[in-house]
Amino acid sequence: MAAPPNFEEGQSTYRPPRFNGQYYGWLKTRMHDFIMAEDSELWDVIFDGPFVPMKTIGETTVTFPNTRKEYNDADHKAIEKNFRAKKILVCSIRPYEYNRISAYQSAKEI
Repeated sequence: MAAPPNFEEGQSTYRPPRFNGQYYGWLKTRMHDFIMAEDSELWDVIFDGPFVPMKTIGETTVTFPNTRKEYNDADHKAIEKNFRAKKILVCSIRPYEYNRISAYQSAKEI
């Protein structure tokens, strides 16, 4: 696949590729590679959805989400992955596109 002509941003290894509304297939490949290079678990969060710590009540199979006070260190690290993935996705879009996704809570929704 050839690169689009006159793309705006440079080739940075620190900033995600910027979507300009064209050449979606090219950007999709670049974004996948950028995210995998940052942390392969971020792609899992985007693809599968965020981690939600759960607890089982009693001996039944009823589960409820933990409150923030009940999170342990592993839960915090897993939840942080969703926010890191969201940050990368939000940094790759233009301000006028942000209004469309600003209410989404997870990277998968974006």
